[in-house]
Amino acid sequence: MILNEKIAAQLPDWRNRVRKLVKESGEVVVDQVTISQIYGGARNIKCLVTDISYVDPNEGIRFRGFTIPELIAQLPKPAGAEMPYVGGLYYLLLVGEIPSEAEALEVEKEWKDRGEVPQYIFDILLALPSDIHPLTMFSVAVLAMQRESLFARQYHGDLKKEDYWIPTLEDSLNLTAKLPAIAAYVYRLKYKDGQRIASDPNLDWGADFAHMMGVPAKGYDDLSRLYFLLHSDHESGNVSAHATHLVGSSLSDVYYATSAGLNGLAGPLHGLANQECLGWLLSVYEKFGGVPSKEQLRQFAWDTLNSGHVIPGYGHAVLRKTDPRFTAQLEFGTQHFPNDDVFKLASLVYDVVPDVLKEQGKAKDPWPNVDAISGALQYHYGVREFDFYTVMFGVSRLLGVTANAVWARALGQPIERPKSLTTAMLENAAQKAKVPA
Repeated sequence: MILNEKIAAQLPDWRNRVRKLVKESGEVVVDQVTISQIYGGARNIKCLVTDISYVDPNEGIRFRGFTIPELIAQLPKPAGAEMPYVGGLYYLLLVGEIPSEAEALEVEKEWKDRGEVPQYIFDILLALPSDIHPLTMFSVAVLAMQRESLFARQYHGDLKKEDYWIPTLEDSLNLTAKLPAIAAYVYRLKYKDGQRIASDPNLDWGADFAHMMGVPAKGYDDLSRLYFLLHSDHESGNVSAHATHLVGSSLSDVYYATSAGLNGLAGPLHGLANQECLGWLLSVYEKFGGVPSKEQLRQFAWDTLNSGHVIPGYGHAVLRKTDPRFTAQLEFGTQHFPNDDVFKLASLVYDVVPDVLKEQGKAKDPWPNVDAISGALQYHYGVREFDFYTVMFGVSRLLGVTANAVWARALGQPIERPKSLTTAMLENAAQKAKVPA
């Protein structure tokens, strides 16, 4: 398989690179940890490593060094499509190179060959209560498939540590191949008639998801490809990525680890932001009975801030410019449905709110992030079940975290085990810092 060959060819140099770095420069101080960082959720402490993606404050997310516009332009695309094969993106995340069309199609074929979901997974989903959250359903399905893990079986045999990545890659391919069918069935079961739509063997991974969702509108296949690209990875420090890495560092297999990541994604401070942003947009639309004027929206934004609330979708922990993931979706909507009212409102918010936040002076970053517009695009195509948006986020995010898992095992990254201190120890450290030398 091409992914095995490409990764295996890189591994000797990568392992030597990491060993040399740790051996020769292991004591180099990269960052200083403060008490406020310890109590503040370890925010911005430089203590994780990933070569899959990096959030540049001035340019936004880079996947293997490539910006989003570069990827949209350079990754291979299906005939007549605007957005790239998701298989080409996955190749890039795993191998670190822009694939040829043949290489992207090989990943797509691997997924097609591995895409059949075991019947017991559908049976489990059918047995769950009807009022259960769709992300719970998705996480349960991923966790239940753990019985299929090759890594778990081979670990108790004669599997060598330097080969842990091989069954991890197999597990990752097997899992990601099945994600569109599982997610689409959760949607059909939860919100539609429960009738499962069979996979179309002639469609690529992203388009097949749109097909199995039962969304017939022209363009939704391209939106799906774009959505999965934009949400696939975001460094290692976000909750879903870090939870996956943490659980995987114990040598729990990909199914255990990614289910943990999905459970982290469920938190209101992480994966639910997209639906909160759309909910705010719809509340504005309802208040004014349509798209308000600029002055009306400006006043509404000030009223929101003065009441002690935030404007969801604006601000980012790292970025200091408009999120390129927002820009890519804005351009998509402008090209395909510029007169859609909810999309027009999202565009108007972009014109008005950053200036309001600048005038207020509290926001370090007054610019929109990816969540400020993603729900509006789904809403246009009729996918209006807010709770499901996080499932789609999860489908996308598992592309990045599984790629990271393969490389974590390939490079022998150890179990993650930070050291804790007591409050008294920190108080003593603070007191000593106040005493003159």
